[in-house]
Amino acid sequence: MAEFRSIDSLPLFPLELVLFPGGYLPLRIFEVRYLDMVGKCFEADEPFGIVTLNRSASVFTASNKLSDKLGPVQDIFYPEGTLAYITQLSQPQPGLMMISCTGAQRFKVPQPELLKHGLWVGTAKLLPADQNVPIPEDLLPVAGALARVIDTLKAQGMTPEQMPVQPPYALHDCAWVANRWCDLLPMALAQKHRLMTLDNPLLRLELVSDLLEQNGIAT
Repeated sequence: MAEFRSIDSLPLFPLELVLFPGGYLPLRIFEVRYLDMVGKCFEADEPFGIVTLNRSASVFTASNKLSDKLGPVQDIFYPEGTLAYITQLSQPQPGLMMISCTGAQRFKVPQPELLKHGLWVGTAKLLPADQNVPIPEDLLPVAGALARVIDTLKAQGMTPEQMPVQPPYALHDCAWVANRWCDLLPMALAQKHRLMTLDNPLLRLELVSDLLEQNGIAT
């Protein structure tokens, strides 16, 4: 099995969402620990990691001692996540940052660490990037339905910053189409996270096709 490089001390941002590779994520940053993190990442043009909170776990503050209250870190957030690169940053007022991020490569942090000021960090092993797999003929309607959604959103007058699906559009690629549908479809966080962790983009697209049928979305 091939070895993939890792990132030491990757800052982690646990959120109640799943970021997919190629996804668009606007964020309002106001907590001191994340203002500092975002500022440093933006200056250095380095990513931070988006990890998904486990909603089945109890919520604790950063001051809680893990050894006393939390048990395994997986009870707080899943170990797999996605690198987020900041593409735009503005500071409309002191103590507030507005940023736009793009999802990049997936990673896994087996043993994250909680620093004294409340920021999670960890050594992140980068997972294999999705292979470029052409969409098979039987799943082309899934891509066609996504193209119609994009056209509809544009026709509604959304600005580029408001669009949940950002160019470049790769409507011929299994991973990109599956990922964008995962961005758009309503589903449980655990289910969405599981789809993100799948290494087979064709399988991910097949499962998305099933979800479209379950949601009554004609393809």
